[in-house]
Amino acid sequence: MDFRSIAEERYTTKKYDATKKISDSQIEDLKHILKLSPSSINSQPWLFTFVSNKQIKDQLADASYSNASKIKDASHLVVFSVLDNLEEFEKRVEENLHEGSIKFYQQVVKPQPEEKTINWLSQQVYITLGFFLAACATMKIDSTPMEGIEPKKYKEILKIENHKVLFSVALGHRHLEDNTQPSLVGKSRLGADVVIQSID
Repeated sequence: MDFRSIAEERYTTKKYDATKKISDSQIEDLKHILKLSPSSINSQPWLFTFVSNKQIKDQLADASYSNASKIKDASHLVVFSVLDNLEEFEKRVEENLHEGSIKFYQQVVKPQPEEKTINWLSQQVYITLGFFLAACATMKIDSTPMEGIEPKKYKEILKIENHKVLFSVALGHRHLEDNTQPSLVGKSRLGADVVIQSID
């Protein structure tokens, strides 16, 4: 199937079939794909936490407002976090990036206030979201990106250090009774004339 068709069929799943699980091999593929995500200057300021343990998943669901049922029924939950310890990030920069990238960080990014730097790092993590959702759709894995969570509780439950939790993505297979599927209700998007501009 071509990617245009995949994009037309993909949707944010509202109801999962709790009896269907994603295979270990597919999860390993998704981990590898996330590791290959693009980022400015190849900064890679992220942590991806895959959760399939039911007890932990249920705890996270309880810290996820109206998203709780999706998380409980989904096969896996992936939590996306940004490295917010700048000392640790700068050490990573010095040890792993090319000279040009190091110079860009030191001359352009680092002189900013710390809050702006953390925001720039967070934007890199959001880039991975689109990359990840596209990969899931290509692999016929349903997904639900969620900012409607309690990041501090997530951080505490998962014992995450030196990182700030930003959002999570539920993964699994849609329930046949999910009445928001594009095949049932179509796909609602603004017209191309509203959101796309061409300059020839």
